[in-house]
Amino acid sequence: PELPPKQEQVVHVELGAAHRALYDTVLQRERQKVLGLLEDLDRNRFIVFRSLTLLRMMSLAPSLVDAAHAHIAPSKLSALFDQLDAVIAEGHRALVFSQFTSFLQLAADRLTERGIRHAWLDGSTRDRDRVVRGLREGDAPVFLISLKAGGFGLTLTEADYVFLLDPWWNPAAEAQAVDRAHRIWQDRTVMVYRLIADGTIEEKVMALQQRKARLFQ
Repeated sequence: PELPPKQEQVVHVELGAAHRALYDTVLQRERQKVLGLLEDLDRNRFIVFRSLTLLRMMSLAPSLVDAAHAHIAPSKLSALFDQLDAVIAEGHRALVFSQFTSFLQLAADRLTERGIRHAWLDGSTRDRDRVVRGLREGDAPVFLISLKAGGFGLTLTEADYVFLLDPWWNPAAEAQAVDRAHRIWQDRTVMVYRLIADGTIEEKVMALQQRKARLFQ
């Protein structure tokens, strides 16, 4: 009862034409490969998981799969900054989560191009306490965090906006990430945005999350 309200919204992102065409090509290729492996799923589990991860990365940015596709603009980054620019302009601070540090790096590059200060935390961060202290006491409006690194042990109530750039299989992991901002000592409404690429595997991940949540309830 001490916590302020939390408002959550799913932001549907339409892939650009080039991004869509490439995603659909990779989807057909991976689908054919996976369908041939399902009879012995235990033995082929790693290969299937790799195909699913490839599609998740392709949903975010083709360059994560192949640097030769770097000329194809990631549609989701444009959607992120459509929201983030207004958040920063109004003096708010934001946590930005992704499971893929390579995609967080693309966001960091875009922030640097715009002259927007930001902090970074992932599993390889050595002086974690110093980095977190820098966000809490500094004036950087954006904190980029890998989902696993930010899942526990953090209190970041200085931020009141949370952006989840890609859905994770486990809804509890996402909830833990959001709770970095929505916890005791937070005195503002926390706004949570989940960015989902339409017509991609991300929609399937969201459906799986919902089934898991119903089962838990």
